[in-house]
Amino acid sequence: MGYVAVPNSLFAMPWYYLLLLGIFPIAYALSNDCPSSMCGDMEIKFPFTLESSSSSCRKAGLSANLSCSSTNETIITLRSSESYRVTSFGNTYGFFVEVLLSTSSISCPWRNGIQKWPNVSDPIFSLRLSYLVVVNCTNKPSWRAGYDDVVGPISCLSDLGSFVYALSEYERMDILPPSCIVIYTLVFFSDFTGQSMQAIATKSLLGQTASFYLNAEEMTCSECFVDGKKCGYNIRRDTKFCLLQDSHHGLHLIVEGVAIGTSLVVFLIAALVVLCFFKKYSNEKQKRIKVEKFLATYKSTTLTRYNFSNIKKITKKFKHKLGQGGFGSVYKGELTNGIPVAVKLLEASKSNGDDFVNEVATIGKIHHVNVVSLLGFCSDGTNRALVYEFMPNNSLEKFIFFGESKKRHEFFSMEKLHEIAIGIAQGINYLHQGCNQRIVHFDIKPHNILLDYDFNPKISDFGLAKLCSRDKSIMTISAARGTMGYIAPEVYSRNFGPVSHKSDVYSYGILLLEMIGRRKNIDPTIENLSEIYFPEWIYNKLFHGNSLGLAIEMEGNDQIMKRLAIIALWCIQWNPAERPSMSKVVQMLTLNFQIFEMPPTPFVPSSNQPGNVNVPSNHEEILEVCISTNHEKIWRIN
Repeated sequence: MGYVAVPNSLFAMPWYYLLLLGIFPIAYALSNDCPSSMCGDMEIKFPFTLESSSSSCRKAGLSANLSCSSTNETIITLRSSESYRVTSFGNTYGFFVEVLLSTSSISCPWRNGIQKWPNVSDPIFSLRLSYLVVVNCTNKPSWRAGYDDVVGPISCLSDLGSFVYALSEYERMDILPPSCIVIYTLVFFSDFTGQSMQAIATKSLLGQTASFYLNAEEMTCSECFVDGKKCGYNIRRDTKFCLLQDSHHGLHLIVEGVAIGTSLVVFLIAALVVLCFFKKYSNEKQKRIKVEKFLATYKSTTLTRYNFSNIKKITKKFKHKLGQGGFGSVYKGELTNGIPVAVKLLEASKSNGDDFVNEVATIGKIHHVNVVSLLGFCSDGTNRALVYEFMPNNSLEKFIFFGESKKRHEFFSMEKLHEIAIGIAQGINYLHQGCNQRIVHFDIKPHNILLDYDFNPKISDFGLAKLCSRDKSIMTISAARGTMGYIAPEVYSRNFGPVSHKSDVYSYGILLLEMIGRRKNIDPTIENLSEIYFPEWIYNKLFHGNSLGLAIEMEGNDQIMKRLAIIALWCIQWNPAERPSMSKVVQMLTLNFQIFEMPPTPFVPSSNQPGNVNVPSNHEEILEVCISTNHEKIWRIN
């Protein structure tokens, strides 16, 4: 086995030793970590351990229950509760023990057949057995060459005309003298190695005790010793394993290997973290470059640039939160002259810089009564914020949905809703026609319509806006943008037509329907969606000349409601070419005429409804996408 070269500098690192403290309990180099014990004159070396040894050494060592008696004798107690005195340890994985053969005082216990069999029923140890063959000869034989291990005649067993000898089991019985016969075979529990037969006979056959050899059956550590290795123990897995003969070096090899492997993992994780950090830093740097490059070319005499400390002072450290927008949170603040403002703090994780540039570029230079005014901005490192005029009455969303309030007086009359609808339409028309460049908002919805002190609507949140020349109507976008439920079909798929300023017209139509019905376009809590598609329900009512039957109808002019409904249905046509421009919508809202032309069906009807619809042949595929991603607006196909 090769060794892993570890630089000395590794051990000088403080973290390395901390790592060792965490790893060290996993493995032990047993010969080095578990010292020898003494019981009288007997030295007990690992893998043999006393009960007084540490628990880790006892777990790691041979499962032998060894103890030291009060008379300094080493005693082993087996699972069978038999106890024996250990006389010596063998060269292999075992030891010699002594057993009491007889409790009587007779000098020749075998004469009367007295024999004590040790009860070794233990899963760890087994007996290494040998045999003695006892022969009785009528004449005193003359033993031939080859009978080396013959003891006798045994005086306590012999008498007149009978000569008893003890032979090793390995002697040849087929060439016994004719005068000799085998009278019995005795089980003997001693290892003959290094002992003469005379010593065996003296100690065992003629004595009161006999020794035998207990051999360990735990092969893992036995194999380690056979291979010239040491035995190790994994505490966490409760298993043994082999180490190199140089156990101390083996321990370092294991620990160093684990340390190096762990270090590599830590290094890779650290490298990944650093890489992510630099990537994030690089992205932030690119955002800052993009924003600063824009601000360097942007000229405005009306906007104030603040640093971030000014923003914190204006908002009193962001104390009063007004709400949450798509790209950040909005806080109430106050300028030094006492003018209240709304500060949108853009979140770096959600913003790529484009939303900031869009806001400043679109509304930084425009002024319209129905567009929220941008008063200033902050671009200070990674911190970006926009400062708007304060809208005390929050958004239109708060006042048009029954679910948002329980108080009837908080809802607008139909006349007021009509005024608000006109104001929103005029604001969008100004974005499309009244600026040097056409501005398409792409996120018209009640939440982005703010209300001033007199409840005049103002369009806000230009983070998704796109600019193009006024003589160019078709736009190119890389991905769908806007809020589900208000996004025009062509923004999802070009199969419905090109993306243009008509996409804002569609969003306005949905907003107008929600203002009329005082409800969102779809209620996700209702199970039967086919019965609650609101635009289709309104279309069928108007086509058949029925009253709309809405709750708001009793509070205002029914003709105003029908006018708004028809205008909304024109705005939500699937084919962008069939939608009116916002200037046309403003005319329809403001001119005093009573007769309106019904628009084509702005959807695929669920039954044979009148009217035709010009929808691309593969519209079903696109509509399925809309259904799966849109939780507010359902496009239903039967």
